[in-house]
Amino acid sequence: MRKLKNSELNRKSVEEFKEAPKTPLILILEDIRSLNNIGSVFRTADAFMIEKIHLCGITATPPHRDIQKTALGATASVAWEYHEEIDLLIVSLKEKGVQLFAIEQAEAALSLEKFSPIKGTKYAFILGNEVKGVKQNTVNQCEGVIEIPQEGTKHSLNISVATGVVVWDFYTKVKQL
Repeated sequence: MRKLKNSELNRKSVEEFKEAPKTPLILILEDIRSLNNIGSVFRTADAFMIEKIHLCGITATPPHRDIQKTALGATASVAWEYHEEIDLLIVSLKEKGVQLFAIEQAEAALSLEKFSPIKGTKYAFILGNEVKGVKQNTVNQCEGVIEIPQEGTKHSLNISVATGVVVWDFYTKVKQL
């Protein structure tokens, strides 16, 4: 077995990415402190053709050296916007029919493996601060909460890892619809 070279991967150009059909998923980052985590989310969003990223609150925005370090150029391909207040964004997305889910641990949360996207529906996943998670007020405005099942001693995953897990799961389920 031979490892493929980058030139053999048939990746899209930035222009091709922007024109290509997207996975019907929006990512919303609420008060993310780590610039490396932000960059990693961009890179994951690029890999799975995510429609857009909304950066809210204290979440830093491109261009920034530390974001670029992990994004590896994905800030140029993935559409993004900044919003000081997440509440106005939530109202706007709901008016457009987007189904919002917090990725969080909460009472009556839906375990990730039981989440089933509906064909023709657009979704937004909200990921929160590395320490405090998604704010309760934000959770209250969502259609639901999706929880990644975990069995170890720690109580959470790093936001970039959590993003990779939920985006991969969503991507594979949508491809089967």
